[in-house]
Amino acid sequence: MKERKRDRQKERQTERETDRKRDRQKERQTERETDRKKDRQKERQTERETDRKRDRQKERQTERETDRKRESERDSGRKEE
Repeated sequence: MKERKRDRQKERQTERETDRKRDRQKERQTERETDRKKDRQKERQTERETDRKRDRQKERQTERETDRKRESERDSGRKEE
């Protein structure tokens, strides 16, 4: 009797430990997935910001070139007069 009781206690203890291990593994897996999602979000955010900066630089460059052309045309128009 006592032996069976002891065996059953050991068995339950083992089950609890196994359950805890499984729960902890699931928890860590969830944490890793959450971390990956956050990292990917940050990455995409950074990409968007980089794209915006590049677009804005191109815009300014185009504006400068347009201004130079206008100025050059204006100057050449004055010289002809």
